Amino acid sequence: MPLHILLILVVGGIAGIALVLHWLGLSKVLPFTPETARAAWMRAHPDDVIEKTMITADGRAARITTERGPGILWQMGADTCARLLTGNETLRINAKSTTLYLDDYAAPKVRLHLTPDEYTDWQTWITQK
Repeated sequence: MPLHILLILVVGGIAGIALVLHWLGLSKVLPFTPETARAAWMRAHPDDVIEKTMITADGRAARITTERGPGILWQMGADTCARLLTGNETLRINAKSTTLYLDDYAAPKVRLHLTPDEYTDWQTWITQK
């Protein structure tokens, strides 16, 4: 089979699979609930004891308080990412979103969509550490 035809078939097949998954609703991001946030945190940090979970209004991020300290959990594509905070984080707001800058080279920043009240709560929570 000629290479240009094979390339068209491969690209078309991948695009077709992506479209079918999207039409079936499998690309939709599901918001966190307290139970799913706890389960996602426990996948990343199975030895932690969770004391408190606070989910954002859009359901895409959560503040987690554990015995080892505070942490943040956010959705990253179809998976979640969980990080313990070190105390060197900063929270900055702009016109469209809020950015949390982490002290972690693997995940240097997280874009959050916080309401004004949530921003105040998060700012207080971060500076209390």
